[in-house]
Amino acid sequence: MRIDVSIRTRLVLGAAVVLMAFIAVAGLAVQRAHTDSVLAAHYARLQGTIYLLLAGADIDENGALVMPAALAEPRLSLPGSGLYASILNVNRKDEWRSGSAVGIDPPFERNLAVGEWKYETLAGARGAYLAVAYGVRWAGPKVEVPLALSVLEQKSEFDRELKAFQRTLWSWLGGAGLLLLLSQTLLLQWGLAPLHRVADEIARIEHGEQTEVQGHYPREIRAMTGNLNTLIKQERVRQTRYKEALSYLAHSLKTPLAVLRNALAEPAQLPGAVSQQVSRMDQIVQHQLTRAAASGAARFAPYLPLAPVLHRIRDSLAKVYADKGLAFEFDCAADLRWRIDEGDAFEMLGNLLDNAAKWAKRRIAVKLWRDSAGLRIRIEDDGPGFSDTQSILQLHVRADEQVPGHGVGLAVVNDLVASHEGQLILSRSKLGGAQVEILLPAA
Repeated sequence: MRIDVSIRTRLVLGAAVVLMAFIAVAGLAVQRAHTDSVLAAHYARLQGTIYLLLAGADIDENGALVMPAALAEPRLSLPGSGLYASILNVNRKDEWRSGSAVGIDPPFERNLAVGEWKYETLAGARGAYLAVAYGVRWAGPKVEVPLALSVLEQKSEFDRELKAFQRTLWSWLGGAGLLLLLSQTLLLQWGLAPLHRVADEIARIEHGEQTEVQGHYPREIRAMTGNLNTLIKQERVRQTRYKEALSYLAHSLKTPLAVLRNALAEPAQLPGAVSQQVSRMDQIVQHQLTRAAASGAARFAPYLPLAPVLHRIRDSLAKVYADKGLAFEFDCAADLRWRIDEGDAFEMLGNLLDNAAKWAKRRIAVKLWRDSAGLRIRIEDDGPGFSDTQSILQLHVRADEQVPGHGVGLAVVNDLVASHEGQLILSRSKLGGAQVEILLPAA
């Protein structure tokens, strides 16, 4: 079962997931950095207390440890303050403890090598402690005594500091995340607004309230709206051609049918009349069907190589007009390609070459090339040419007005060129016969 999820929902969900992941990673990184920084600061303070103890310690002549009655750190003198210190005289196995350790048995470090520093977290009966210890050889007046100095601080203060920072950190990050998510939602809504407008316009087109997409849209979707308008236009042109073809057929076939009905009253003229009118009706039907089926300007058609089309038409005409021994002269680059329906290309070039072959004496010259204006086609023959180019073009407005000769073929080509928004020009060729020029603008 497929779930229909809108683009907006997908983008919002995707942005939310990415944002949450980023905030989580960034928050954890900041939290870890703060934890390391605070831990280092606590260890540095404890190390400073070690130096304070060293500054106040002394050794008498008997090698006994002598400590002052009060130290510069008041917490060492306050019972249960959370900061505890110990100095172990290793040789005499006696120990000095700060006044803060009265009634408490903190886990002081005792096994230390001379010159060794230890930074660790120790577990005791009253919780965890941050501990710094240092082993030193202290020189008295007459003796040198190894001492083990150990300073502990209850970890609860460190934990409270971390929790306070974490609450502040995640509150601000959570608030910033919600604000960013809201901002992204509003930005996405603003960014997707053109798509909603396009959808609304398409709905209005479907209901017949407008004929095309009319709004001005950003560059990213302007090509889509342009292509959509082209599709709508092509579909309407195609429907119009179908309607016109049916209308023309209904009107154009009236005369041949009337002639056939009249011929029924004169049996002697019936065979000739039937043959003539059937041929005319066939031309009318072929012309209108071809006109209706013309694809028109095909922006979405694939590029078609034109040289193979010319060669296939030439091979067919060479067989049809074999008795005339026509010489075809083609000037068309092998790599010349144009965006046109293959059926339209064969219909257009086939009718023009067939018309030229029908009237030519010996030579037919064909040139296809591309310039800044579009695709140009020129077909010449050495036949009698057009007697009146203007009247010939005017004759092809209606199918029932066609006459034998240049008629139906050029009418089909004229309609095809018009459907491609091109130009058809008839003139006299340098070869002495007819010249047909076509310009198809780029889609």
